Amino acid sequence: MAAEEKEDFGVFVDWSQMGDVSRDAPAGKAEYKDPKELKQHARSGQWAKNHTQRALVYRQLIKALLCRAVTADAAVYRDIVGNSSSKRNPANFPLPEFVDGAAVPLYCLKPEAAGSVHAIISCVAGEFPDVSHCPALPAVVALMLHWSPDESQCFEAVGRLLACNEPGRRMLDQTFLAYQSSCMTFGDLAHKYCPAAHKLIVAAATDVLEVYADWQRWVLGDLPFSHTARVMDVFLVEGYKVLYRVALAILKFYRKHKAAGGATTQQDSAGVKADIQAYVRSIGSSVSPDKLLEKAFSIRLFSRKEITLLQLANEKSLQQKGITVRQKSSDLSLRRRNVQLAVNAENFCSEIVSAKEMKEIWSWIPERFALCQPQLLFTTSTHGCSLNRFYSHCEGYEPTLLLIKTTDREVCGAFLSTDWEERKRGGNKLSYFGTGECFVFRMKPEMERYEWVVIKHPELANSAQAGLPVESPPTSTTDPAQLSPFLAARHFHLNARNTSMFMAGNVDSIIIGGGDGNALYIDSELNHGRTGRCATFDNPPLCAESFQITLLEVWGFQDAMKT
Repeated sequence: MAAEEKEDFGVFVDWSQMGDVSRDAPAGKAEYKDPKELKQHARSGQWAKNHTQRALVYRQLIKALLCRAVTADAAVYRDIVGNSSSKRNPANFPLPEFVDGAAVPLYCLKPEAAGSVHAIISCVAGEFPDVSHCPALPAVVALMLHWSPDESQCFEAVGRLLACNEPGRRMLDQTFLAYQSSCMTFGDLAHKYCPAAHKLIVAAATDVLEVYADWQRWVLGDLPFSHTARVMDVFLVEGYKVLYRVALAILKFYRKHKAAGGATTQQDSAGVKADIQAYVRSIGSSVSPDKLLEKAFSIRLFSRKEITLLQLANEKSLQQKGITVRQKSSDLSLRRRNVQLAVNAENFCSEIVSAKEMKEIWSWIPERFALCQPQLLFTTSTHGCSLNRFYSHCEGYEPTLLLIKTTDREVCGAFLSTDWEERKRGGNKLSYFGTGECFVFRMKPEMERYEWVVIKHPELANSAQAGLPVESPPTSTTDPAQLSPFLAARHFHLNARNTSMFMAGNVDSIIIGGGDGNALYIDSELNHGRTGRCATFDNPPLCAESFQITLLEVWGFQDAMKT
């Protein structure tokens, strides 16, 4: 291309804010044939110093996306909006409702570029009618405008991100159902992979779900430009899972920041959200882009396929509750109050745990069930000490929460992922069922949860998972990133059978956890029990090893009744 025709990829950029990023240096490598080299360069910040190189790499990456056959392109934008380089008035291009009030972050754009962002989003709203909820769009458009020679090229790039239909690849949430389920999935991942940070949020906020609803904005909107640009490098190469990784890394750094500041006091969720936002916006003073990505990729997460499965599970949960479109503010407030019934002393009544203790237990439960109200299904104080009555009251509900209080005033329990009716598949034979989402816990001397041992020790499982496609030949052991605890044990080839003994029951007893011992064994009269270390959860005794039951309660999740 002749010098006078050379594209200016920084026409919208305020270069005084771009630090030492080169504007004029010759662009380096922009096309890659080796996927490993591409991923390595994306993660290492190979394109961070040369603006033109990054712009050309982005163009190639977005061009390579598989998209719908008919997708609005730059020519469509020029026909509808024009391609004026003069200053546009943002007021002439009001943002659509589907951005849910998200502001336009300017990052390092010139102030007058705000009108261009508005114009591009306005055209997206007209040309992509299927987009009904996409709060991340203002940030994505503003970012892409940094590396676009004009508005129409930016529109085409964003359009391809929205139109991507490559199997197994997802770029941006475009419906309320997808967005809300991604928030629930983030919650699931947070309490699984960032337990200390999650515990901090539970202690600090009145509504954890409301705090986690901002997770995408932390990454796309609140991070400083130098950090977000590095995230975009990897996001365009590796996809949506990168956003989860970076948000979890932010949560870990935030927890460290708060720990240095002393004790945490509970406040309303809006206060916690504002505190996290302020921290993320100033994160550059303590965490470099390299350090943020290093932390993000040190987290051993599910694979893309596994995240997709968890996302689908959360979507199904929302669909069953009729939550598929953006709720009106009054409806959303009602939903949040319903969630808080689990920890509201005025509405929650258990003879075993307090509302505060139940809130702690609730924070361990998978996010898709946290939208459900707790429902007392069975209690020995009302229904008597009969295993048959236990089954009759609990069958049809999935999952359930078991609470036990002993005559020594010790309290322990278990979260059980599967309907007790599954025990009938084994006939009269005692057989185990359930999934790796099961866990056991004790309340005193301090609350402690014990998860499926395979999550922490993946070498106990072989890599092949029945029914799941694999991208490469299986190896001798499972990559922790391949493990998905919400799958049934039958999806794993376990080296030790006793690592899949989640729950079992017959006319004589109910058992939770197996191996050389049981996490919990309860007799047919629901009167006596035993506890000990078991191979499934690798837990210590949850209370006195041989105990007598004073009270036993089973809680279900209202609206989660199995159909």
